[in-house]
Amino acid sequence: MLVAQVCPRYCPYIGGVETHVKEISERLVERGVEVEVLTTDPSGKLPKEEVINGVRVKRFESWAPGEAYYFSRDLKKYLMKNSDSFDVVHGHSYHAFPALYAAQAKNRNKLVFTSHYHGEGHTFFRSLLLRLYKPFGRKVFENADKIICVSNYEKNLITNNFKIDDKKFMVIPNGVNLEEFGDLKKRVKDCRVILYVGRLERYKGVHFLIKVLPKLDSNVILEIVGKGPYKKSLVKLAKKSGVEGRVRFYQDLPRKELLERYTYADVFVLPSKHEAFGISVAEALASKTPCVVSNTSALREWIDNMNCFKANYPMDVDGLALIIEKVIGREVNQVKLWDWGEVVEKVTELYNDITEM
Repeated sequence: MLVAQVCPRYCPYIGGVETHVKEISERLVERGVEVEVLTTDPSGKLPKEEVINGVRVKRFESWAPGEAYYFSRDLKKYLMKNSDSFDVVHGHSYHAFPALYAAQAKNRNKLVFTSHYHGEGHTFFRSLLLRLYKPFGRKVFENADKIICVSNYEKNLITNNFKIDDKKFMVIPNGVNLEEFGDLKKRVKDCRVILYVGRLERYKGVHFLIKVLPKLDSNVILEIVGKGPYKKSLVKLAKKSGVEGRVRFYQDLPRKELLERYTYADVFVLPSKHEAFGISVAEALASKTPCVVSNTSALREWIDNMNCFKANYPMDVDGLALIIEKVIGREVNQVKLWDWGEVVEKVTELYNDITEM
């Protein structure tokens, strides 16, 4: 079986969609599936073609204003010419154009769509464009033979917004590499650590974590792992709030060091307005670190009041301080998490089913 994974960006870029596509692609190859990742490189600095852990990667030039959309005429032309050579074309991310190109190029191949759908843009301008894009986005859902959602929240959001046939859907959560976390241990520190891991966008709510620091004991620090267009604003806010000495920024960490950050943290907080799943929450829980998340979107599905606790949205800084004080340093009990191997088993079954139709 030959499968094309079509996504806005791929490794070494880091993000939820990037992680999802990398994890399933490499495991599909291990199962004997031939995988070709068709993606874009807005930087123009990465190799046009390479093999990463057995996965063939082809990158096309793109225009990505504000690190969004990923318009690529060359990727569209390639799909229009070559989509029939694949048994399955698997498009990823409603919020960028590559999946639309995959849907427009569909002919004899089967189309699978993992939407990572948030329902709205993360700025006024993006929300406006998203409304204009909706008729085109609807075509991706309609042309897909199967739609994979990573949470029930995402599925309900799509069915409410697009009225798509329920039979098309399959909910397969994101996974974690459970064996990665087996040997990591907590360590004694002279401070307590709040951790955030993810893109630095305003909708992620990282600014609330900086604003909450003055309300917490002085031995509480904030570690922010990630990069994005909102970083400069966060640095300015930390200085303005007088807590720049308690805020530490990291990006492009080696995987081992990132796992250590998860494990050494005393609490992981994701105060985001929109999430289709929340891979960073899963990884924090796998590392036995308690979590606080916004009571919004798919993050609600993590809240169990034992390992993962809610912060009400719209975010109240005083309330956030109280819940962090309550949760920080708590012990995490056993949490049921999907391993990426289980995810790929379900994806492989789906590919086999639709190609036999």
